[in-house]
Amino acid sequence: MMTGQRTRTIDRGEQAELSRLLAAGPFDVALRAAIRARGLGLDRIRYRLRGRGTTVSLATLSHWQSGRCRPERPESLEALRNLEDILNVPDGSLSRLLGPPRNRARFHAQPSVLN
Repeated sequence: MMTGQRTRTIDRGEQAELSRLLAAGPFDVALRAAIRARGLGLDRIRYRLRGRGTTVSLATLSHWQSGRCRPERPESLEALRNLEDILNVPDGSLSRLLGPPRNRARFHAQPSVLN
């Protein structure tokens, strides 16, 4: 078991920008800034999440930080709570940026009728 932690010192400007993003978002930009400030790669973050009993794929973490998708399912929201702790950001600071759940209704295309 690894006990040492890699630490990274961030300057005041970077800390101020991270604080601003955690307050105002958007989620993906704030997450990217928090990851950068912590100095951890996605593989290391995934390893630490797994150590807390949370399994998240590298692709999912990448999609969250790129804005391609966001955590919405209960297990993803639990992972996000652990991620906030790993990234040393205030509890709920990233979760709060998600806003209300998106409508996930699926629309089924009607088959074309040719006359």
